[in-house]
Amino acid sequence: MDLKQLTYFVAIVDHKSFSKAAQKLHISQPSLSNAVKSLESELGFQILDRNTRNIELTEAGTILYKKAFRLLLEMDSMKKEMEEVKNTGNGEIQLGMIESVKHWIPKVIVQYNEEFPNMRIKLTEVLSGNDVKNSLRNYHTHAIITNQFIQEEDIEAIPLYNEKLVLVFHESNPLADYSTVTLTDLAGEPFIISREGFQTRDDVLNAFEIENVMPTIKYEIERFETALSLVREGIGITLIPENYLLALPDKMLVKRSIDSSALVRTVYLTFLKNRYVSPAIHTFINKTKQYFVDVL
Repeated sequence: MDLKQLTYFVAIVDHKSFSKAAQKLHISQPSLSNAVKSLESELGFQILDRNTRNIELTEAGTILYKKAFRLLLEMDSMKKEMEEVKNTGNGEIQLGMIESVKHWIPKVIVQYNEEFPNMRIKLTEVLSGNDVKNSLRNYHTHAIITNQFIQEEDIEAIPLYNEKLVLVFHESNPLADYSTVTLTDLAGEPFIISREGFQTRDDVLNAFEIENVMPTIKYEIERFETALSLVREGIGITLIPENYLLALPDKMLVKRSIDSSALVRTVYLTFLKNRYVSPAIHTFINKTKQYFVDVL
């Protein structure tokens, strides 16, 4: 049994097709079939059931797939780490982030570029809690700035700052005449909220529950940009991070703070505890942490 055989086997299972796996691996389908037959012969048992229209794993094949998948993932991670060992001042930082950091992350990058001008920086949005954990563990990102509360043995989560969740509604909404707005006042309003799996949704619903109020959820979204587009049309209201509104002056949108200790979220810097990163990437992580020590 060798890594090539295991790679072929995992590809077949992942694509649920010999032909698609062969195309992905850039080999002929007969060569792929022969490799699997050779693996089964070496193991002494069948790992794929070819008697059905779809490819199915046998009981032994299921065990082998789980072991092989983890092994190949570890091998891929090791290759990436060894590549990063060579990169000190050159290479790429893969940074995941949430929408509301866009007002301050450029300031960190400016400081960082003075020390490592040749590093490429790849910024991607990583929003849900599962996406954060999967992205870090699969080495898709070196670090992620998130509001998700991550409590895992292999992931470091460092609090950076707290930010308020504020109410946003269209200027034509009767709420604009209120001197103060409470969560009770929002009970009958068509509410725009993040979909399940997002920490902001949990924070908002928790605030309503504390006040014993049931929001009228009308729209579920992933991005705050979408929420504000709906608000601009006057078809709903929403609660979003105050920092997200800093770069969005819009006369049609009215912002109100609501007196609730639950409407505050924490933003974290997360990264794998035991992953090797180059000095250049380690410096970026430290500069991000230090930025909030300096400004707060």
